[in-house]
Amino acid sequence: MKNTPWDQRMARILIRPLVNSPITPNLISTITLIGALTGAGLLTVGDPTLANWGAAVFVFSRFLDHCDGELARKQGTTSQLGYYLDYASGGIGYGALFLCLGIGFRDGLLGPWAIILGAAGAAGAILSVFFNLRIDKENATEIGTENDSVGYPAFAGFELEDGIYLLAPITWFGYLEPFFIAAAISAILYTAGKLVHILSFQNKKSP
Repeated sequence: MKNTPWDQRMARILIRPLVNSPITPNLISTITLIGALTGAGLLTVGDPTLANWGAAVFVFSRFLDHCDGELARKQGTTSQLGYYLDYASGGIGYGALFLCLGIGFRDGLLGPWAIILGAAGAAGAILSVFFNLRIDKENATEIGTENDSVGYPAFAGFELEDGIYLLAPITWFGYLEPFFIAAAISAILYTAGKLVHILSFQNKKSP
């Protein structure tokens, strides 16, 4: 428990009333994706009020993403479908966020290049899904387990991906554009790192 991220611990507590309910993990994954797409869409309009709501909805959807896995474990309903759906929900959600932010800031500091950066960040988010699935498979082969998701660097109960929770306050205080630029570049570099990892693994396997 001591190494479990704080948001996952909170999700573990919040899903307890749902264990014996008709609510399924896959339903939560679907709601998570809808929420992420809705939040991202609100960020394209350019209206500050809608952007504030969009950031809040997106952040909440990212927290909700921890609930489906916890519920599946408590209900004993873990499945391949849920595993892939969880990954797809995250990748599509982040991809939509980068693309929508790029469109929203097309008249900002980067001009039309914002759309290109957003599209590149979105591509990175989608590709990372496939790369992480590949790494999961490698890990399962090495340690004899299945359906273990790739973890993120963590410290003191916080993971690297928890930085997305800053999206809401950053938006509210008017610093969304520099956050978008930094986050999109980081997503591209993260994807490149995953590709290097996969290629390195392939080289080790080669005779």
